Amino acid sequence: MKINLVSDTVTRPTPEMLQAMFSAEVGDDVFKSDPTINTLEAKAALLFNKPAAIFCPSGTMTNQIAIKVHTQPLDEVICDHYSHVYQYETGGYAFNSGVAMNLLQGTNGKIVADQIEAAIKPLYDWLPVSKLVVLENTCNKGGGSYYTLDEILPIRNLCQKRGLKLHLDGARLFNALIETGETTQAVGAHFDSISICLSKGLGAPVGSLLIGETEFIRQARRFRKVMGGGMRQAGYLAAAGIYALDHHVKRLKTDNDHAKLIGETLESCALVEQVRPVKSNIVIFDLKVPHTAETILTKFETRGILASAFGPHTIRFVTHLEVTPAMIEKTQTVIGEVLG
Repeated sequence: MKINLVSDTVTRPTPEMLQAMFSAEVGDDVFKSDPTINTLEAKAALLFNKPAAIFCPSGTMTNQIAIKVHTQPLDEVICDHYSHVYQYETGGYAFNSGVAMNLLQGTNGKIVADQIEAAIKPLYDWLPVSKLVVLENTCNKGGGSYYTLDEILPIRNLCQKRGLKLHLDGARLFNALIETGETTQAVGAHFDSISICLSKGLGAPVGSLLIGETEFIRQARRFRKVMGGGMRQAGYLAAAGIYALDHHVKRLKTDNDHAKLIGETLESCALVEQVRPVKSNIVIFDLKVPHTAETILTKFETRGILASAFGPHTIRFVTHLEVTPAMIEKTQTVIGEVLG
């Protein structure tokens, strides 16, 4: 049996989640008549103390809708150069919204208010208009790094002072909150819009939520429709999301702890150049040259461990709800065998 640490998106619904899905009451969500969708959206809005939310097929869609609603063509988005909205959404910011990216060099995917303030452009005809700041929590390419509320507050204050909107790509937000002990309501107070993913650590098969003010979500519904995201009896999927929010948040601490065990093992390996700080459920490490990710991943796979390349000499492990303590022990053993 393979131990799949490629991503936390590989999880399958638990038997209990499947039962919740099979039992869901459904309607037609385009007409706002799917009761399970409506329940999920209301639950998510309340969770972050916002008036409204919308269920979408993916986190890419929720992020892209947020950019579209918050900006106009020829505006720009300020974010870290590791941000998912820049790295992994197919240039959708340009295709969907006609905006530019103002990329900052943060620390493990995290930027600070002083950097943002220095990056805000003056209002010249030949420059895009700085309009939106996007933070990612946790930051995938940053190795699962996360912002605390104390780090977010100066950014929020700056955005309010300079008239910028602030969006949170919270794809793995709950992995962060389980570490910091902070509340979703406190997070909601700091952002104009929030995207959360249900199909990563929370274990649902499909779906993300975009959360914000009533008018923002009204516009978001129109853009979801034009992007092809208007679904019909999607309550079967929403039921999985409700179950995930009710039952799979607290257990994320186990995933984070498993990742830290892997990180500790890697620290003592002869072929490892550097292990990025392990803050949540993602472990990224660099190999000593000339060892390549492709070669090492092949050796891992022959021993039953699946991971992903994050560069020519960089590998990523991601823990999730299908990974048991015994699997972590085996992974540690294999790491020692392969990396010395």
